[in-house]
Amino acid sequence: MPRSKRNAVSLSFSDKLRRLGVRLKDREWRRYGAVLWAGKLLGVAAVLAIAALVIKPCLTNVLAADAPAVKAADIVNPVNTTWTLVAAFLVFGMQVGFTMLEAGFCRSRETVNVLMECIVDTCLCGLLFYAVGFAFMFSHGNGFIGYHWFFLKDAPSTYESSGVAFLAFWIFQFAFADTCSTITSGAMIGRTGFVGDLLYSVGVSGFIYPIIGHWAWGPDGFLALMGSPGYFLPTLGNSFHDFAGSTVVHTIGGMVALAGSIVLGPRLGRKFKRDGGGPMLPHDLTIAASGGLLLWFGWYGFNPGSTLSAMDFEGIGRISANTTLAACAGGLSAMFVAYFMSKKWDVSFTVNGFLAGLVAITCPCYWVSPTGSIILGAIAGVVVVAGVELLEYLRIDDPIGAVPVHGLCGIWGTWSLGLFAVGKYGATGPLGADNSAPLKGLFYGGGFGLLKAQIIGNVIITVSTFAISLLLMYLVNLTGTLRVSEEGELYGLDLHEHGISAYPEYVISSLGAPAGAPTETVGLR
Repeated sequence: MPRSKRNAVSLSFSDKLRRLGVRLKDREWRRYGAVLWAGKLLGVAAVLAIAALVIKPCLTNVLAADAPAVKAADIVNPVNTTWTLVAAFLVFGMQVGFTMLEAGFCRSRETVNVLMECIVDTCLCGLLFYAVGFAFMFSHGNGFIGYHWFFLKDAPSTYESSGVAFLAFWIFQFAFADTCSTITSGAMIGRTGFVGDLLYSVGVSGFIYPIIGHWAWGPDGFLALMGSPGYFLPTLGNSFHDFAGSTVVHTIGGMVALAGSIVLGPRLGRKFKRDGGGPMLPHDLTIAASGGLLLWFGWYGFNPGSTLSAMDFEGIGRISANTTLAACAGGLSAMFVAYFMSKKWDVSFTVNGFLAGLVAITCPCYWVSPTGSIILGAIAGVVVVAGVELLEYLRIDDPIGAVPVHGLCGIWGTWSLGLFAVGKYGATGPLGADNSAPLKGLFYGGGFGLLKAQIIGNVIITVSTFAISLLLMYLVNLTGTLRVSEEGELYGLDLHEHGISAYPEYVISSLGAPAGAPTETVGLR
């Protein structure tokens, strides 16, 4: 670098000021400086002018006096939406558990039929809940039915004030609806025609579940608003509560299952205890027990996910703990009660016992303590064993125990809220809990008010569901499709309805083999 340039670079700030003073005395330098600064000012002015032309229309529209304000319902909360989606995926995963549970408890010759019913019910439920089910259940309408958002048209950005994206809420509730439909099929396996299953599934997923569910979970359902001035039973002072669906999902599913079992009648060859027989043995308890545990895992989406809020940190932790403890207590109590009856440690009763505890805690999970969860879960384990024995006495054939587990324990769990609500917790919300109006049950000094509301709401839904479902099943039965022919049932539903066995390469035993299989393949190899 030349010396002159090195010196220029090394000039101090005071030297540069003295040099500027010298140059300003030169006329040519003054003219050059004026031109340079004038050009810069013109450039800045041009940029500002262009910006004004582009931005002015936008500002005019935004700041106009008649412009609508941004609504809270249009703001999607990304954290709560993600939480709800993860919970929805867990609940949908329960379909694997239901399929395995039902397949394990049925006979091997009807396993493919169970697989098909569970898969097709899911597909059918999805389309029905998109078309009409969600609108009937969760849109605004009246106290009995919603009538907006059919085919998910004209839906807002979020569902109500939850902050959860509308379609994320839809997928979460679709998984619930699918659960209800699957409960029904479990009590009717082994003798239901596939076409008949499709017909009653349309009625359950498209109409019975969403319309009756609207009463308790709809934004203006008459049970949800019960006890308020100007609504149903205003002097009651308490509304019906069902946090995650002991009644809305499980009791409805259990009552539809009961109606279907009654109209169908027992499977051929089913001899009940009072007639000197007993239940038909399940063909694969490994699959059944594994399916039950998968259901338990999915329940961590079912119950905590019903907050629709990841921000209610204490609430989702409490729900998860209560769900776990109720299941543990239910499994153990059912195991011990069954042992006293048969002097055997029965795995099927143990599995149905922890499922009974899960069903029972689903309603009160937000409002009860861990100790209360253990007590009500243990009672549910006793209820499910007693329920199985009651159906056996009444000669009602329920191969997987759907009615005792979901129907009877759903009723018990809903009522238990009126007994065990601790009086500390109110409602969940998008940004946290609102405990300004906590629920208090009878055992915590709350009196009978909440218990009465729970019993009234549950009885209305239970009786209505059973009556409508009984009518639906009789109507489907009139078409001749509800039950397969005697020949088809004896041959085996897998071969008769689907043309294939679930176990084509081997046969477990002569009792489990499809009747249509060649006799030389029967037996162990």
